[in-house]
Amino acid sequence: MELDASTIDLYVDHAFTGMERVLDRLDDRTVNERPAGWGTNSVAGLIVHCCELAPSWFTVPGLGREGSRDRDAEFAATASVDELRARIADAKAATSAAVADFLEGPTTPDHPLRAFMPGGDHSDGALVLHVLEELFQHLGHMEVTADSLAT
Repeated sequence: MELDASTIDLYVDHAFTGMERVLDRLDDRTVNERPAGWGTNSVAGLIVHCCELAPSWFTVPGLGREGSRDRDAEFAATASVDELRARIADAKAATSAAVADFLEGPTTPDHPLRAFMPGGDHSDGALVLHVLEELFQHLGHMEVTADSLAT
């Protein structure tokens, strides 16, 4: 079984579309609020993180290209709802381009960041699943965050 670019793009788009639906429930103030409690994140921070992680995982541990991310800054980011929508659109395009390059290869299954993937599976299929897992996990975080801010 192989995953083609259109299938990967479909699921990446599905995750980002879910994030846009969360944005429909928030305004410029609430999108930047963190629910009470230790370790919580704002929807804005989670979206910025997802917009960075998706294309980055395909290009850095996927293709072995250089990249730089400040993961802590991603989670601390603030933005308006409109800025986040634009960022999602850019991330969809960047991720789609990165997926095309990733599927063209060659890939780097021995990249050190692949050690973060579960079960010691460093395969390309596992990398695709890992990206999708992260996007949908954080989408769930966003939905719970929006729920908590609505009460």
